[in-house]
Amino acid sequence: MTPQERAKKTAAIMWENDAASKGIGIDFESVAPGSAKLSLQVEKRHLNGHFICHGGTIFTLADTAFAFACNSYNENTLAQHNFITYLSPARENDRLTATACEVSKSGRSGIYDVVVAAEDGRVVAQFRGHSRQIKGRHFDE
Repeated sequence: MTPQERAKKTAAIMWENDAASKGIGIDFESVAPGSAKLSLQVEKRHLNGHFICHGGTIFTLADTAFAFACNSYNENTLAQHNFITYLSPARENDRLTATACEVSKSGRSGIYDVVVAAEDGRVVAQFRGHSRQIKGRHFDE
């Protein structure tokens, strides 16, 4: 199995079971070893009291891209800690794309950066996630 085939099979298994991400409207776009791309169309249900996209929704989009990137090696991997910086508000009808990229992977630990951007090129948020591999795999090889 190639690394790309492994990443795609792992993502398919994760996506099938990811009710939370599907429930808020996240769309799976692509995956490769150590990277992933997911998107979200901002709808009225995602807006907060300021009529902008709720930070928790943006965080969930970024965290989901992070999860697919760090699990792309068919190793059960969870967030150890992460943080986000909001740079620009997202508004209703904006299409947000979260692109996750591996910065470092050593032993059981990894660091991943995620950029959340709107279609017009505005960077809405930057997220950094630290992962920790646990026991088990998504599928037997």
